[in-house]
Amino acid sequence: MLKVIIVGYGEMFTNLIAGTLDAGCEIVGVLRGDRKKYSPIIRRIRDSIVPSLDYAYIRSYNLSEIKARSINSREFKEAVLKLNPDIILVGSWSEKIKKEIFSMPRLGTVNAHPSLLPLYRGANPYYQVIKHGEDLSGISLHLVDENYDTGAVLFQRGVEVLPDDTGESLKKRTVLVARGAVYELLNKLQDDVIIPLTQIEERATYYSSKDMEVMLDFRKPAEEVYAHIRAIHPWGKTFFATGKDFLSPNPHKTYILDNNTPYRQPGGIVEISPQTLSVTVVCGDNKLIKMEDVKLYKKSILTKHFLKSLQRKFNKNK
Repeated sequence: MLKVIIVGYGEMFTNLIAGTLDAGCEIVGVLRGDRKKYSPIIRRIRDSIVPSLDYAYIRSYNLSEIKARSINSREFKEAVLKLNPDIILVGSWSEKIKKEIFSMPRLGTVNAHPSLLPLYRGANPYYQVIKHGEDLSGISLHLVDENYDTGAVLFQRGVEVLPDDTGESLKKRTVLVARGAVYELLNKLQDDVIIPLTQIEERATYYSSKDMEVMLDFRKPAEEVYAHIRAIHPWGKTFFATGKDFLSPNPHKTYILDNNTPYRQPGGIVEISPQTLSVTVVCGDNKLIKMEDVKLYKKSILTKHFLKSLQRKFNKNK
């Protein structure tokens, strides 16, 4: 039976735990993101009053927590020496792991990255995959090395990107696939020899957290605009300007339409409806994008009243 330490945060973390338990392996310790994110006092208060899903999950399986605030800390290193795991599994962890840590387990340290590496290395692949119009994403279980997401791949499985996916819905399906992938990998590690596959650098793409854009560009085709609106949810919002004010579309109430109007200028508004809180705009490919349930950004005035005023100006200038 393999002994495993699991490090991570959120849904990827809990699904790595589930996959490891499915495989019949022993989880000898866990390090959750709350220990890195909050001071000990704040974390204890939160655990008592508003416990996170991670903490509740750990408690439900009576797992042993490693008392460290960093995976590179002396406390974590001492825990690894004491627990002597065969493997460390990592999911959704922002620290770059030092070699003295990732090389400690007998079988190495394995990261669960939510893309088909070497594509979409870096932060938030869910956003980048949808924004770039991909129809296939996936999960990659790879060895951790000195750089982000560059280690040899041990296991991959694809995840279809649906036409109406948001970042949130793609993530929910991907972490479930990660559970099955971990189960299969751990079983293989116990029964077979796995040959790590070196990533092909010529195919690699990398995006940092700074690459997340919030302003919509209606000069682009409607499909790209729609993908941008969906991709950023739930981590942020996209915006478009109407004069000095900004509106934010709802990713679940945005539609692409044929342009049967006389308007052809990309970015031009063709229709405003205060009733449905909608604004319809021409895109670069002469398609229309209709955005319902838009929200006015940081204004005390109601969006409906703002759109009525905007509608009057629009009708006046027809």
